[in-house]
Amino acid sequence: MQEPQDRPSAALFAASEAAASANAPAPATVIEPVDETWARKTLSDLAFAHLKEQKSQRRWKIGTSLAWLSLFGFLFWQLFSFSFNAGVSQPSMDHTALVTVEGEIGPGTEASAENVMQSMRNALEDPGSKALVLLINSPGGSPVQAGLINDEITRLRALHNKPIYAVVEESCASAAYYIAAAADQIYVDKASLVGSIGVLMDGFGFTELMGKLGVERRLMTAGENKGFLDPFSPQTETQRQHAQAMLDQIHAQFIEVVKKGRGDRLKESPELFSGLFWSGQQAVDMGLADSLGSIDGVARDVVKAPDVIDYTQRENVAERFVKRFGVAVGEGSVRAMRSMGASLR
Repeated sequence: MQEPQDRPSAALFAASEAAASANAPAPATVIEPVDETWARKTLSDLAFAHLKEQKSQRRWKIGTSLAWLSLFGFLFWQLFSFSFNAGVSQPSMDHTALVTVEGEIGPGTEASAENVMQSMRNALEDPGSKALVLLINSPGGSPVQAGLINDEITRLRALHNKPIYAVVEESCASAAYYIAAAADQIYVDKASLVGSIGVLMDGFGFTELMGKLGVERRLMTAGENKGFLDPFSPQTETQRQHAQAMLDQIHAQFIEVVKKGRGDRLKESPELFSGLFWSGQQAVDMGLADSLGSIDGVARDVVKAPDVIDYTQRENVAERFVKRFGVAVGEGSVRAMRSMGASLR
């Protein structure tokens, strides 16, 4: 009869044991001791790596700053020295002054009238220069630029009372000969190309091709000849005659300059002013040149001043950099203004 009473007590005992085990603290996690030597070494390595990176960054900044400073210093020195040499004529011993006319003759080139005329002025203003030699190697170019140089040669010769000679290397054609004709004497190499006394105006016409392709040219002008020389529009006979008249007039001016400069030395023939060019030896025979010679030979034997000083005004590294930098800045400004305008719309 007592068995039913023992069962509740057993259950109660089991419940109390479960509660006691639940409330018992969890076993502590065992933490292994840290190696203090390894920790100190790791922290030291990290600190040194950070310092090394900071030093490297400082060196890079200092190196970059010095590089920019050196660049601007070099550019300043180049510009200053060029301006000083171009604007101040230093007294010197007796010598032959040299000015080079090389490449295309035109505005914005090294053989522009501005550069060549300033170089000639600097050369003849030097009291040590006994004569000026124009060393020419050019296929020609602008008749306007050549005419300006031709007139300046005449003016400077009368102003300084010094002879001016032309020495031809590879070629002296068209506008280049326009310049040389003003010299007191012209010296050439036997294989030089000389002459081409003529004027040209060239272009293309695509009117028939456009018709075959079915392309229509839509050109609107105010003035019936405003589209003159447009390659996509037909050329009228009146326009052709007008262009030819201009060319003939410029050609006549060229011929007059050559005759004035060469005088009785010219041996005129039908081909002389036809636009043909000749070898240096032929040019001497025809009176277009005076003799065979080189810059050293003319300085030594004609001028009697063998020392040659070059007065040619050339664009230096600094000027090229400044011009390109200025163009880049200008283009960037234009693009920025256009983008601002587009955003405002």
